[in-house]
Parts: sequence; structure tokens; C-alpha cells
Amino acid sequence: IDLRWNNIGLLGGRALLNCLHSNKTLQRLELAGNNIPSDILKAVEQAMEHNQDRQTILKETQNRTYILGKEVLSLKDEKTKQFLDLMDTIDKQREEIARSGRASAAQVSQLQEALDEQHSIMNSLKAKLQMTEAALALSEQKVHNLGELLSATKQEQTSMAERHFMELQQQKQEGADREGKLLRDLSAASEKNLLLKNQVDELEKKCKVQQDQLFQVKQDLTNTTAELKLRAVQAEERLEMEKRRFKQSLEDMESLRIKEVGHMTQHIEASERSMQDRIQKLEAIRIALEEELSQVKAAAFAERGRAEEELIKVRNQTRLEEQQRLEHLEEKLRLMTESRDEAQNCCLKQKQMVTEAQAKANQLSLHADGLKRRLEELQQDLNSKEEEKVTEVNKVKVELQEQIGHLQAERTAQDGLREKIAALERQLKAISSNHREALLDKEGEISMLLEKLRVKEADISRMREEEAQRASFLQNAIMAYVQGSPLGTHSSRK
Repeated sequence: IDLRWNNIGLLGGRALLNCLHSNKTLQRLELAGNNIPSDILKAVEQAMEHNQDRQTILKETQNRTYILGKEVLSLKDEKTKQFLDLMDTIDKQREEIARSGRASAAQVSQLQEALDEQHSIMNSLKAKLQMTEAALALSEQKVHNLGELLSATKQEQTSMAERHFMELQQQKQEGADREGKLLRDLSAASEKNLLLKNQVDELEKKCKVQQDQLFQVKQDLTNTTAELKLRAVQAEERLEMEKRRFKQSLEDMESLRIKEVGHMTQHIEASERSMQDRIQKLEAIRIALEEELSQVKAAAFAERGRAEEELIKVRNQTRLEEQQRLEHLEEKLRLMTESRDEAQNCCLKQKQMVTEAQAKANQLSLHADGLKRRLEELQQDLNSKEEEKVTEVNKVKVELQEQIGHLQAERTAQDGLREKIAALERQLKAISSNHREALLDKEGEISMLLEKLRVKEADISRMREEEAQRASFLQNAIMAYVQGSPLGTHSSRK
């Protein structure tokens, strides 16, 4: 305001001072040429300076508040962006986990189907092995019965040799020829039996190897289920950590995740139940096969009784076989000492049948030829069965290798997913730490600014008090000056 050369005087200057106490927006007031005392002019200048200081302080505070508001808004925007990024990463992780769960479920179903096929193959192999074992048991029982009969015939021959030595000299040459043929046949049959035994041992070894492979596959399945369960537990722990950080925003997401884990556990439990049901069915099939084997064994025992009756007639023709088979059958004869006593009682009854046995020897030779043919047919069947088993075993090995390759690929994929999840967790931790540090820095800056504002407000309050004191002092001085001046006395007289 420019008030120069207006003859304001002393009273106008005092009135202006009184107005300046309440007016804090006026920054410049020119009062030259108004006959105002220097004290009042100095007081007016001081009031102007105070107003200028106040306005500068107000401008600074406004600028600072504006800057702080912008920073707070930028921080809020950054927080929202970071929160949205976190939500996107969490959604992506959930989608990846859902995909991995689906892939693992599909793989588990494929593995279950492969296991079912392998169980069926193993059951067929077991049935074939049981058939071969039954055939081998029949042949072994026949050979064992022949050994027993030979041991019984020894005693009979020693007792009958003294009585019928003269009668048997004429028949020795014919019996020797026949016995040579039978020995050759029996030696060939024994060699074939040994080969069959070796083949059965090899088949048993192969079956053990297949069982070990199946056990490994089961262990892999248990490991995969354990890994899935561990993943579910880890996912739950991560969701709990995210709940603590973002309670309001992640409650719905946690419920969805828990439902997914429940579905996965239900799916795994259903698959385990189906596997248990299939195992029970296989056990029932195995029990039925065992019952069939018992029936076959009973039939084999019946056939063995018939063969024993026929082999009793071949005693005289199997003399030379005793010498060759005694070395192999000594261990068996030790166990059969109890049966010898019963055989001795039968020998007394069968002495009369020796003459008839010589006549029936020719018939038994023909029967032996038929048995040889049967043995050859059995060998051919065994060879064909062995070839089928070898092909099936190779197929099973190839399938197991393919399954192992798939499982290894799945493991590598799961390891990659774990690494990705770990990297994302590290990123989240780094972002959260940076966010916390930025917040702490901004909070420190805000606290510093607030302290500065408080200090400046205290200074302003002090300045106001000082100005009030100065104004009071000026008023008192002016009043004293007015009262002491002649104008004051004149006005008082009037």
C-alpha cells in the first residue's frame, strides 16, 4: 500500500500500528511525507518484516506440504503397483501349481494303468511258472518213485538172487540189452530234467528282477505322492505367510488354495483306494489260482499212484540205473529210510509178481518210449514258453525304462518349478525389504519435516509474543509520550 504524502500524522500512524497487529497479509507499506514519528515507522517496518517472514514461512510450509503430498501419493501408487505385481505373481504361481497338479494326476493315472498291466502280465507269468513247476514236480516225483522202487528192488534181488540165479543166467543177456536202452533213455531224461531245472531257476531269477523293478516303481510312486503332499504343505505355509502380510486382500485366495489342496488330497486318496481295490482283486485271483494249483496237484498225485503201479513192473529192467543213480539219490535215500520198512513188507508180496514183470517188460519199454515222446513235447512247450516269457520280459523292461524316463522328466520339471518358486519368493522378499526401507526412509523424512514445522511454529509463536511485547511497549511509550507532551496536557485541560 502506498500512503505517501497524505498527512496521516501521529494518530493515523498509531491506528495503522493497531491495524497491523491483526493484519498479517500486508507486506509493504510506504508512509513517507505523513509526519509520522520514527518510532512508529520503525514499528510499522518491523510489522512488515514479520508479515514477510510469516508469508515466506507459509509459502515454504505450503510447498513442503505439497511436495510431501506428492511423495505420499507416489508412494501409494508404488505400493498399489507392487501389490498388483505380487497378486499377479501369486496368480501365476497358483496356475503353475494347478498345472503341475493336473500333470502329476495324469501321470499317476498313467502309472496306475501301467502297474495294472504289469500286474496282469506278472499274474500270467506266475500261472505259466506254476504250470511248469507242476510238470517238473510230476517228473521229479516220478524219478523219486523210481529211485525208491530201485532201492526196494535191491533188497528183493539180494534175497531172490540165491534162489533164482540159475534161472536168470539165460535171461541176463536179453535183460542187459533192454537195460542198456532204458539207461540211455533215463540218462537223456535226467539231462533234460536238469536243463528244465536250470531253466526254471533262470525264470525265477527273472521274476525276482521284475519284482524288484515293480518295488522300485512303487517306491517312485510313494515318493511322488510324498512330494505332492510336501508341495501342498509348503503351499499352505506360503499362503499363511501371505495372509499375515496381506490379511484383507488374500483371505479369498487362501480359501481357494485350501479347496484346491483338498481336491488334490481327495484325488490322491481316491487313487490310493482304487489301487487297494485292484490289489485286493489281484489277491483274490491269486487265491483262485492257488486253489486251481491244489486241484492240479491232487490230480498229479493220482497220476503218480498210477505211475507207481506201472513202475513196480519195471523193477527187473532198472538194475543198471541203480548204480548210476545211487550217487545222486543217497541224500534222498537217507530221508526215505522210514519208507523202506514199509517197502520191505510190500516186497514179500511182490516176489511172486517178478515172473509176470519179466513178461510185461516189453510193454513197459513201449510205455517208456511214449514217456520219452511226452518229455520231448514238454521240452518243446517249455522252449516256446521261455521264448514268450523272454519277449514279455523285454516288453516289460522297455515299458519300465520309458516310465523311468517319464518320471525323471517329471522330476526335472518339478525341480525347475521349485527353482522358479524360490526365485519368485526371493524377489518378493527383496521387494518387501525395499518397500519397507523406503517406507522407513519416508517416515523418517516426514518425522524430520514435522519436527521442523514444530520448531518453526514455536519460533513463530515466540515472534508473535515478542511482537506483542514490543507493541505493548510502544503503546506504553507512546501513551507516556503523549501524556508528557504539551498536546496531551492541552487535551486534558479541555
